[in-house]
Amino acid sequence: MSPVVNIPIQNIYYLLCYAWDKLAEKDVVAVEAIDTTTLADLFARVLINGTNHLLKRGFDRGYFAQHEWTGRLRGRICFQEAISRNATVTGRLPCDFDELSYNVLHNRILKATMQRLIRTHGLAVECSEGLTQLCRLFSDIQDIELTSRLFGQVQLHRNNQFYDFLLKVCELVHQNLLISEKSGNSKFVDFIQDQRQMAVLFENFVRTFYRVHTDFRVRREDIYWRWIAADQVAAGLLPKMQTDISLTSDTGKLIIDCKFTPEATQSHYDAVKLRSSHLFQINAYMDNLPEDKLTETCQMMLLYPAVGSPLSADFTHKGHKISIRTINLNQPWQDIHNDLLALVGIANHADA
Repeated sequence: MSPVVNIPIQNIYYLLCYAWDKLAEKDVVAVEAIDTTTLADLFARVLINGTNHLLKRGFDRGYFAQHEWTGRLRGRICFQEAISRNATVTGRLPCDFDELSYNVLHNRILKATMQRLIRTHGLAVECSEGLTQLCRLFSDIQDIELTSRLFGQVQLHRNNQFYDFLLKVCELVHQNLLISEKSGNSKFVDFIQDQRQMAVLFENFVRTFYRVHTDFRVRREDIYWRWIAADQVAAGLLPKMQTDISLTSDTGKLIIDCKFTPEATQSHYDAVKLRSSHLFQINAYMDNLPEDKLTETCQMMLLYPAVGSPLSADFTHKGHKISIRTINLNQPWQDIHNDLLALVGIANHADA
């Protein structure tokens, strides 16, 4: 399947920074100056700039338990072992102690990711050279085989939170690199082609954008079925209904459902129609809204990335306004920023 929309590299980077809620870190790479059109080059430059940023601050270290026979007392002496092995003959004592080391898991993941990117087919020469130079700084850090499980084992704290941004890049690289068993080289799979990944990215981006740039209370909201189940078994069969984005103020509510699909419409007997499954979902929200003061004025929106001409259509049902809208992701970022604000009735700002 062709990508839903041609999104510039710069905008992909911004989408990710919003989706990850890493806006403070997005200026690590001056993406405006990047002339590449490949995501592999983009992520390589992010890791190069990010690692150089870490280098200025100092790489993170952690304590590791060590056991050693030594003539210089360190930590705790293991007396039972010393007696059983006649330590008085050797003049050395067994000691348990903690040693500060750079060989922490997040440094090992960073090194392994850079090593894999170096072997990526088609990577720009300057990116490959930059990563190779940085890997030399990690010579004392243990090589590891990357697995998806490792990313969940990293433990960070307030003082090393910058690593979280780089590890998200590393995880995305890990998920989208295919390694050839014959050559050992890698090929980066363009995740823009993956509708599932892009749907999650699009939704998370829009949610974070409105949380950061508006005064709405922004969240995902569970909507409970008004159907009365005959018993607990029947009740357990009802699927969970959860909004993508609920924007709430003291006076109103807007529910946005983000749909990253190849087209917002479909052809039916040569006629262009909206997608019925998407409309059914919005209708289910309306029929099962909670009974509170905001329900009567609650509005709904289906939001799509623009493909070709923009789409704008409005309807009403049971007093609720339903809007069908698109957002063009293939335009300067400030325009995307302004268009998203305009969708929710906020005047354009210049604080993207």
